[in-house]
Amino acid sequence: MSNSTLAGRYPIGTPLGLNQLKRRTILRGAGVAMALPWLSAMQQTASGASEHRGKSPRRFVSMTLGLGLLPENLNPSQAGQGYEASRYLQPITDLRDSFTVFSGISHPGVTGGHRAEASILTANPVGSSGRAKNTISLDQLMAKHLGNKTRYASLVLSSASSSSPSYTENGAMIPAESSPSRLFNKLFVQDSKSARLQQQQRVNHGRSIMDLVSEDAKRLSRSLGPGDRERLEQYFDSVRQLEQKLAASEAWTTRAKPIVDREKPVDIGNSNDFIGRQRLMSEMIRLALQTDSTRFVSYHLGGSGGVLPIAGVEEGYHALSHHGKDPRKLEQLALIETEIVRAWGDFLRELSGVEEDGGSLLDHTSILLTSNLGNASSHDNRNMPVMLAGGGFRHGQHLAFDTKNNYPLPNLFVSLLQRLGLPIDQFASGTSTMTGLEMV
Repeated sequence: MSNSTLAGRYPIGTPLGLNQLKRRTILRGAGVAMALPWLSAMQQTASGASEHRGKSPRRFVSMTLGLGLLPENLNPSQAGQGYEASRYLQPITDLRDSFTVFSGISHPGVTGGHRAEASILTANPVGSSGRAKNTISLDQLMAKHLGNKTRYASLVLSSASSSSPSYTENGAMIPAESSPSRLFNKLFVQDSKSARLQQQQRVNHGRSIMDLVSEDAKRLSRSLGPGDRERLEQYFDSVRQLEQKLAASEAWTTRAKPIVDREKPVDIGNSNDFIGRQRLMSEMIRLALQTDSTRFVSYHLGGSGGVLPIAGVEEGYHALSHHGKDPRKLEQLALIETEIVRAWGDFLRELSGVEEDGGSLLDHTSILLTSNLGNASSHDNRNMPVMLAGGGFRHGQHLAFDTKNNYPLPNLFVSLLQRLGLPIDQFASGTSTMTGLEMV
């Protein structure tokens, strides 16, 4: 099914589902066609995986690196399940069955070096083709269809700046939150009564404006021809969707935020403590997922320009990433990247320790680690580092593809979308699910 066909049968913003009710069940009456939202009678995902009643929801976290990972230290030399752990994988060998390593992968047509950060989650060659407009990112597509179940449809985070790989449907970048303490306040600190009242007033004000616009449009429709009336009906649909979102926002203002057994964190002032910042924000992400404050998170870890406080590291991280194959710089860079992967592994361990109905938080959360740069030294966007953990996939393997004729990473995005139950079989240049990646 093409994206255009999907959009025609399932209005944007409508949750999708299937099974005992047919996959394309549509309610019809009085000239209205409406795709059903996710119902309890729909117990299977689009790709056939079980989605039993009462099970914990599926989630997605992307962690994207601005300076890549050295492939010779990350990717095992053997393919399949019997691979020998590489240097970077040795600290997380206990998690071997919880993640998959991919090699020989990239976004087709995406070039531009650092500019390709804009393409990590969109797979759109906006940084290299002269296009001025991006497309929707993977995390935001998920949030658009399924983000209405939580207080926050998604969280867009970064290690140090407001830039992010998350983009709206209109191609606008979503600024990221880089402060763990501000994020903690947003998630868990109760708003004052006056703040809640102010928010409710904003919601009510927005609703009253839409009511006025809706009434004007209805009066106008009486004097229009069939084509314009159809366009107005589409407009009415969008108004109703916005009203539903506003109603949901109003409902959240009256609900207390979750209480967690953790004090508000203190932001790390040292901008060069890249790993410390990664670990602290990862803890906030775990709490957000555990309390079901959101189900979709993007976290961009840009590159620090200074010297990281790691024994043996004497030069700036960004300078080391442009190593020019200097053995001394390569060794220092390896020390940094080992700690990045180690911290990622600790995040996985934290999620695996949170029990949920039918498994752990890790079992129900797909966690993607990747970068726009396969070789930061030469600004090469081919052979991107890619690791996927959790999410109910069958892991414990190295899926090795052709390093000269790369396999399309967007196919993995299709697999991730379908794992959430979305009947989408295309994302950007991805036209199928990921070869070799199976669901449990």
